[in-house]
Amino acid sequence: MEIVSYIFLFIGALFLLLGGLGVLRMPDTFNRIQAGTKATTLGTFSIIIGVAFGSSLDWLFKLVLIIVFIAISNPIGSSTIAKAVYKSKQIPDNLTQDDFSERGDQL
Repeated sequence: MEIVSYIFLFIGALFLLLGGLGVLRMPDTFNRIQAGTKATTLGTFSIIIGVAFGSSLDWLFKLVLIIVFIAISNPIGSSTIAKAVYKSKQIPDNLTQDDFSERGDQL
């Protein structure tokens, strides 16, 4: 079980590193949100699963609760940031499709 725990911890650390690099390297806010939420969510889940394999069953409920909280809060946070960027009219020039302006939605 300890080897499985180390494998998940390594995978999680790798995804967190790649997510951080994605936030630094991406050209605009929408791409940074994508890199920041997808990769770090998977990385955090992997680290928590690695901790679950390495710890006793007493921690299991707490770790599942943390995973549920992250699974709910990360998409809400990223969509809130994207909506704030859209409302501030700092839309990148390379945006190919703007779903909100076609329907006439005012955000």
